[in-house]
Amino acid sequence: MQKQLTKAEEQIMQVLWNLEASSVKEIIEKLPEPKPAYNTVSTIIRILETKEFVGHKPEGRGYTYYPLIDKETYSNQSLHKLMNGYFNGSFKSLVSFFVKENNMDVTELESILKEINKK
Repeated sequence: MQKQLTKAEEQIMQVLWNLEASSVKEIIEKLPEPKPAYNTVSTIIRILETKEFVGHKPEGRGYTYYPLIDKETYSNQSLHKLMNGYFNGSFKSLVSFFVKENNMDVTELESILKEINKK
């Protein structure tokens, strides 16, 4: 099982998943205001490398960073952790919770079921 990301790490990963490869400067450009300091983003990227989420290659005087795990794989692992940790491993309980908490109507539920059946 892959390690979990903190909120800040996940924010950086979302940018990297979208850009596929990027410098620290380019990552900062894609982050919302207020922009974090260069050193902050650089430190988070080094932590992501330690956790084996990010790799790097030299480019000019700096580095280009890229994801080592794809977004779908991480999302799937996170969903399973949520399901196992809070819903006793029951997908039915997880879905039931989201339906109740989000006050979903029948049309939304049918739309979800159609998506599931396509796969």
